[in-house]
Amino acid sequence: MPQLTSKLPDVGTTIFATMSKMAAEHRAVNLSQGFPDFAVSEQLRTRVADYMNAGYNQYAPLGGHPSLTQAIANKIEQLYQVSYHPSDEVTVTAGATQAIFSIIQAFVFAGDEVVILDPAYDCYAPAVSLAGGRPIHVPLDEDAGFAPDKQAIRQAITPKTRMIIINSPHNPSGYVFSDEEMRFICELAIKHDLWILSDEVYEHIVLDGKQHHSILKYEEVRDRAFATFSFGKTFHATGWKIGYMVADAQLMQEVRKVHQYNAYCVNTPMQMGIADHLNEPENYRGIASLYQEKKDLWEALLLPSRFKVLPTYGSYFMLADYGEVFPDLEDVEAAKLLTQKYGVATIPISVFYRHPKREQRLLRFCFAKESETLKKAAEILCKI
Repeated sequence: MPQLTSKLPDVGTTIFATMSKMAAEHRAVNLSQGFPDFAVSEQLRTRVADYMNAGYNQYAPLGGHPSLTQAIANKIEQLYQVSYHPSDEVTVTAGATQAIFSIIQAFVFAGDEVVILDPAYDCYAPAVSLAGGRPIHVPLDEDAGFAPDKQAIRQAITPKTRMIIINSPHNPSGYVFSDEEMRFICELAIKHDLWILSDEVYEHIVLDGKQHHSILKYEEVRDRAFATFSFGKTFHATGWKIGYMVADAQLMQEVRKVHQYNAYCVNTPMQMGIADHLNEPENYRGIASLYQEKKDLWEALLLPSRFKVLPTYGSYFMLADYGEVFPDLEDVEAAKLLTQKYGVATIPISVFYRHPKREQRLLRFCFAKESETLKKAAEILCKI
């Protein structure tokens, strides 16, 4: 056989798959991988099934079914007061991860540098490396609640920098970028002629009165910005793997050259069912209140424990400091011990860093769960 050489020598099975597998093996309460344990809307499931039963089971157009791309464009205009053309500037993808991959492959070339703000979701850096680029990891400011460190970001920019990737609401910290911070990213991109890739999969899960500021709102960077979104997160259907990306028509034309060869299109009946569901704004406008209740419950349940929760303003994740519980254990070992001995699975935050901080004692908990699930996990944690 030919010599086996890996394009991603430092990449193994993701921590999310590892911890979920461990949770299953030890029958632990799984608060690790970010998926809800409650049902998808019956109305949405019925709509998808109706289209499937009516025979809409063949390929959708490359950019997405027209009913869905139009519904997306309508939603963007309602939320952000900006118009994107449904046929030319919206593309439905196999989840936001595929959208992110396609954008990076289309616009990052060999030798290009891409700024990634750590802790960062794990799909960014491998996609950059596969494109021949070099991920440049810049830590967020943990002392400021994981806000962007403007000085560190400025210092990371070089003549080779091609793109900056941002994520708000942020996974894993739950930080939500302010308007001023988004404007800083826009000004930086214009000054240094950078592409902006904005991962906004938790756009509707914004908590405690915060506001989501989409990159789509900033007209001055429309010719250099991409935004990615997830119906899996919005409609509690992560296994459907349907998302979308939005960008100026010229940019989207280039991204679709990649998209057409690594996915081409996404399944038709789900697109059509989601389109109907999306056309009723109450189906996504109420999501924040649902998760506000869950976040408040989880925070209250952990109050008697020795885990110290950190503020979270977006996403369905919360970080907690376990320093008083397992002070001598680094987070990977702490996560394994919690799963194997105590029966609660979490995600260690170090896996979101290129250069983990050894002194950190933080674990990520997913609170997108039924109340009984959260109560069961909290009961265990409060006894440790």
